Amino acid sequence: MIDEMVAIRLGVFLTILALMMSLECLFPARKLTKTPQTASIVTRWFGNFGLLIIASVVARLLLPLGLAGFALYTTQQQWGILHWVNLPHWVNIISSLLLLDMLIYWQHRLFHRIPLLWRLHKVHHADRHVDSSTALRFHPLEIIASLGIKALAIIILGIPAEAVILFEILLNGFAIFNHANIRLPKKIEHIARYVVVTQILHRIHHSQVMAESNTNFGFSIVWWDRLFGSYSANASKADEDIDIGLIEYPNAKQNAWLTGLLWMPFTQKKK
Repeated sequence: MIDEMVAIRLGVFLTILALMMSLECLFPARKLTKTPQTASIVTRWFGNFGLLIIASVVARLLLPLGLAGFALYTTQQQWGILHWVNLPHWVNIISSLLLLDMLIYWQHRLFHRIPLLWRLHKVHHADRHVDSSTALRFHPLEIIASLGIKALAIIILGIPAEAVILFEILLNGFAIFNHANIRLPKKIEHIARYVVVTQILHRIHHSQVMAESNTNFGFSIVWWDRLFGSYSANASKADEDIDIGLIEYPNAKQNAWLTGLLWMPFTQKKK
């Protein structure tokens, strides 16, 4: 069962990634500004995909069967709140998806709020160009921290394995979707932003203006941002003109290398 679920997750991940990267090549929303400090597409992809590979290996070493396998074990042990209440299985699945999504929303806010956690998360925000590969650009230590938070939630809430694997599929898929360097048709985007995090909304989150960056924390649905007061519909600049990245890391070429990304949390901010 676990092997089948992992295969499905990988297949969906690769399909969405290939689709978004293809659309980016055909219909890019923003052009990559070329300066002596600009990292090439190849350099950015090598760094971003390199982080994904390293983080995946580390996660597999820590949890050989993954979060879904861990959830199966907790279910066998009858750990967690959902095992203590008599609800239909489908209600447990839907409840688990919503609870996990809200958890990731607050986790994201805390990674912006707490200085130690921000040192890890800034690796993601230092990218000076947002595209599908940016969705993969997370420091391995942040992945470990996120893995621990989700594992703790599985223990406390008693989240079933089906909900875990479905949530990971949705989380990965939406992250690639809203980081993609595309722009939905205006009418569709206007409607979609009432439910999901669109590319325009998420590019506001990647603005160099910290007041804008500290909004739109959701990865999939926008309800948590609207509910908890962190929703921002517009940036101070038009979507095509938003300054992406972090001001303290202006040299995108230097910081795009894999070694630079791995070392970034341990370096001081440039003055």
